[in-house]
Amino acid sequence: MGIDRRKFLTIAGLTAASVIGRKALGDSLSVAPESNLLPEENRLIGHRWAMVVDLRKCKEQHNCTKCIDACNAVHNIPQFDNPKDEVKWIWKEHFKEAFPNQEKEYILEGLLETPITVMCNHCDNPPCVRVCPTQATWKREDGIVMMDMHRCIGCRYCVAACPYGSRSFNWRDPRPFIKEINKDYPTRTRGVVEKCNFCAERLARGQMPACVEACEEKALIFGDLEDPDSEVRALLRENFAIRRKPNLGTNPEVYYIV
Repeated sequence: MGIDRRKFLTIAGLTAASVIGRKALGDSLSVAPESNLLPEENRLIGHRWAMVVDLRKCKEQHNCTKCIDACNAVHNIPQFDNPKDEVKWIWKEHFKEAFPNQEKEYILEGLLETPITVMCNHCDNPPCVRVCPTQATWKREDGIVMMDMHRCIGCRYCVAACPYGSRSFNWRDPRPFIKEINKDYPTRTRGVVEKCNFCAERLARGQMPACVEACEEKALIFGDLEDPDSEVRALLRENFAIRRKPNLGTNPEVYYIV
């Protein structure tokens, strides 16, 4: 066969999930057409996708939330008034909380007080994948850690296993709290976990992640770590970069230039 089992199941699962989702969740659920879920000829292909966040540029625009706003809009992320119910894919956290073990003596002046843009790290060694009893979360060959909300049983083992707080649980029905539903991406139900997926659905359409496109300062750079000519490789060659909690051995694929 020209396609391995994981790829087949991924494509088949996406197609089946969209059909099942429509039946199970009703006509009010906005589900992307199958044609939008299947890989297309012009899709972006990487061997190990990674994100580089240039904190020097973020620091200059520390009040900017365009990357967060774009992600929320594209992925139908609800906006709850109560922080306990918050669902977040990309958000900001203070440097000391994002990098608790990082030596800070020579960090760029002012950076310690600057909110840092954080997201799922798409770890090379993801603990969330190991603990999921239904394989609702899995790691693709290109390094993206995916989340199939239709297979999630809400046990929250993955939430407990993630050392970065990158997963959110829908304690409430999120749909009434979505400002404007994007019909190109499915909404979720109460009782499932969700997180950043590096915009896998956009990569399949040949588009960069929404947060990257929205960042006018070009502080977010997405690319293939296995490509020596990629922009992410060039940035990591030329700049000092750190990762979150490297001592845990999860090998995050999100790098921060400081």
